[in-house]
Amino acid sequence: MAITNAQYDAIMREYENRQTRNRHLLEERTAQVYREVEGYRELSESIAAISVSQGKKLLEGDENALEDLRAAIHSLSAMKGQLLAAHGFPADFLTPLYDCPDCRDTGYINGEKCHCFRQAVIRLLYEQSGIQELLERENFSVLSYDYYQGEDLGRFAKTVEQCKNFIKTFQSDYRNLFFYGTVGTGKSFLSGCIARELIEGGHSVIYFSAAGLFETLSRNMFDYKNKDDALSFHEDIEACDLLIIDDLGTEYTKNFAPSVLFSLLNQRHLHKKSTIISTNLSLEDVRNRYSDRVFSRITTQYHICKFTGPDIRMYKKRLQNRK
Repeated sequence: MAITNAQYDAIMREYENRQTRNRHLLEERTAQVYREVEGYRELSESIAAISVSQGKKLLEGDENALEDLRAAIHSLSAMKGQLLAAHGFPADFLTPLYDCPDCRDTGYINGEKCHCFRQAVIRLLYEQSGIQELLERENFSVLSYDYYQGEDLGRFAKTVEQCKNFIKTFQSDYRNLFFYGTVGTGKSFLSGCIARELIEGGHSVIYFSAAGLFETLSRNMFDYKNKDDALSFHEDIEACDLLIIDDLGTEYTKNFAPSVLFSLLNQRHLHKKSTIISTNLSLEDVRNRYSDRVFSRITTQYHICKFTGPDIRMYKKRLQNRK
């Protein structure tokens, strides 16, 4: 993901803090059990002593030493479990503690970044872009159909179902969504709903306003001092599970925008990585602004969803002013 060395170090320090915190908690629990459960410490020490003894026998050529050790440990462990239960402790009271059992709070599984590490990075990106605040207020729990009527209502309800199906089949089906229509009709809202659901499902989601995305891409093109960060950023937006480009058309127009957008959409399509684009532009405006290549890519590889209806943001603002 597109993070600096300092941000990477901060994430790894958090893993170290988790390990230290959980190790201290386990030590406190162990001390409590030693105080309150008579004979438990002796059983633990017996397991250690037997392990050393049987290890020596194994080195001396005793073929049964390993099997005898397993049987002894199994028996002693069962006795320890019985003692814990007899004193009202849960069976897993002294099991090693991890915030993430998958990577055991190391951040890596077999040399690959764990899903919890990826989400930690995504949280950093969210903090930079303000997406966390967006997802707190834009999610399916606050979805309302009250602002739509007639054909607008039918169109919006159908799009909501398509969004829910997009989430449900995200793991198995590669699809893209293109939201277009008038201002304030729910395009960004539904993008946020999808983002939250997928993040909670463990998928990496990167959200950018079109203005922010093209500004960052433009800056990276001419930042020769930080080529590694620029390369990492490009890899992230091309490889994340879902990329959301919000408000396409609001970015400052530059000659490179159509070609860069086409390249980005093409790379994500080649890797079968889903993209959601929202815009207030009409389809004709998209074609005129971003070239026939981009228009063809969108109309052939994206599910087109049209939004119509009142400007909900303005409607809510008027209601607030009346209070």
